[in-house]
Amino acid sequence: MNWQKKWFNIKNSLCLLAISLLVISCAPKEENQSRVNTLPYYDDPTFTPHWLSPESDALKEFHQIPSFELTNQNGETITDKTFKDKIFVVDFFFTTCPGICPKMTASMGTLQEAMRSHEEVLLLSHSVMPKYDSVAVLKNYAEAKGVIDGKWHLATGDRDHIYDLGRYQYFVEEDLGLEKDLDDFLHTENFVLIDKNKHIRGIYNGLNKTAIQQLIKDINTLLGEG
Repeated sequence: MNWQKKWFNIKNSLCLLAISLLVISCAPKEENQSRVNTLPYYDDPTFTPHWLSPESDALKEFHQIPSFELTNQNGETITDKTFKDKIFVVDFFFTTCPGICPKMTASMGTLQEAMRSHEEVLLLSHSVMPKYDSVAVLKNYAEAKGVIDGKWHLATGDRDHIYDLGRYQYFVEEDLGLEKDLDDFLHTENFVLIDKNKHIRGIYNGLNKTAIQQLIKDINTLLGEG
């Protein structure tokens, strides 16, 4: 009986060890690791991925976010140079929006907290109602939402300039086949990820918590590109 009992205990121990090894081998290597080792590039509203090496000659002619000039919540002029050598996440909102914007702002707050220690990562929220969202209004909104100055820019400026950026540079509206002009209201829940070379590297639903967690992982992937 003693021999059988010892053998039973040994079998149980070996079984538990095998299960533990299996769990360890199947566990993700890194909690914040992206689903891929590199991110694709995008250059049109269809968001068709282009899998290119960062050293690819094709990137020399690839779509980049052009120069821009806006004003942030502190009355400071911000331009594309403000984001030079930075990874940044872009969205479009307005302060009086009762629907999706509060949730989008909360998602931006999640990103701000996750990337607080990374000086290379910035956030940029454009007002789609710049006539109403003055510097003073944006400042009050920023203070109410815990926006960190220098980390997260709330931008106002020329309406046509902002709408052109949103529709034709960041491609934030995915209404394929539906043409819109500058007179049509710009309203979207999409967040866009831009790398240090001003290339679009991802688009995400700013209302979806899973998408935001993936965005955080993808930012870490870009940080690994150097």
